[in-house]
Amino acid sequence: MCLLRDTLESLAGVVQNNELRAAGLISYTPVGDEELFEEVTPEGFALVAQREGDFGQRLLGAAEDILACGFESVCLIDSDSPTVPAAAYERAVRELAREGERIVLGPTQDGGYYLIGMRRARAAVFERIAWSTGSVYAQTCARAWGAGIEVVELPLWYDVDDAATLEILKAELLAGMRPGFAMTKGYDAWWTREHLMGMQ
Repeated sequence: MCLLRDTLESLAGVVQNNELRAAGLISYTPVGDEELFEEVTPEGFALVAQREGDFGQRLLGAAEDILACGFESVCLIDSDSPTVPAAAYERAVRELAREGERIVLGPTQDGGYYLIGMRRARAAVFERIAWSTGSVYAQTCARAWGAGIEVVELPLWYDVDDAATLEILKAELLAGMRPGFAMTKGYDAWWTREHLMGMQ
């Protein structure tokens, strides 16, 4: 829960930047567990229930449902990358505010992505993807290019899903060591750092 809390607090800072005209939503499942998010949901954020289906179907459904609410674009962001620089989120919002269609992707060093943003819900970028593999990012780019859609790449980062990436997280938050592939300092994930310190 600490990773999610830090991600939401980072996003709250982006939402509070009136110049960006962004809003915060949490896509959750299952319906009925809304109270679990009460403690971590920033002020002004709303909850949106996920549809049923496999991972790609859930992502597509979330994009469709959010855009159907009247938003001009949507960014779907993972909950296990608590130190993504807030500047990456801000750039995604700015890129999607420009005229024309594009997909914005934030790649992770394991071949996936921490963010996918779009102005239209395109099923193609969620279909025939080998989820939870090192080819997710490449396949998503290929689907977008095949549909004639521009791809804008955000800074490379990482998500925490195994022992190796947990060590990267510890080094970043406890020892101040920027990941070797990172070109900029990460978000100061306070809740996650406190949790890691409690584990020592």
